[in-house]
Amino acid sequence: MKIIVIGGTGTIGKAIVKELATRHSVIVAGHQHGDIKVDIKDAHSIEKMYQAVSAVDAVVTAVGKVHFGEFAAMTAENYEIGLKDKLMGQVNVVLIGCKYLNDKGSFTLTSGILSHDPIRFGSSASMVNGALDSFTKAAAIEMPRGIRINTVSPTVITEAMGSYAEYFHGFEPVSAARAALAYSKSVEGLQTGQIYRVG
Repeated sequence: MKIIVIGGTGTIGKAIVKELATRHSVIVAGHQHGDIKVDIKDAHSIEKMYQAVSAVDAVVTAVGKVHFGEFAAMTAENYEIGLKDKLMGQVNVVLIGCKYLNDKGSFTLTSGILSHDPIRFGSSASMVNGALDSFTKAAAIEMPRGIRINTVSPTVITEAMGSYAEYFHGFEPVSAARAALAYSKSVEGLQTGQIYRVG
């Protein structure tokens, strides 16, 4: 298969690329690095990525920013970071990508454990992750041409604990390689409308 991994230079993205590249042709898309550049906040940039790559069999998104902060201090602008980046960025990858994806292709998005197991300072992440999970379930029933869509919802990643440990006390992290298996299951399987929880 010909697969685009958006965010393929990140912590989880690298593991996804490593997992899939042994069996498929993988194109790494990133904001600053990779085989092709894309800014998921910009619909025009997403369109250009698809035009450059042409028809593909699968698209994986392992990217998206949210703001972590105390709820009492959160502002609309803080929430908009996650809404415009992680949520609508991935939604637009799907909306625009539908016309470029081959018949019976697939999209695999990334949400996260905070959709169902919230933490202090994580209200934005919980909101965005929950929206992505719901979007996946709803979009799956209307996807054209046999296209599938699933979302991987990982817990905190072991390799990222240096940055996120203070937010995730009591959570057992999983390796990026283990999380990558769920993306493989989505890309190479036949299921649709699924939320694959890892950890």
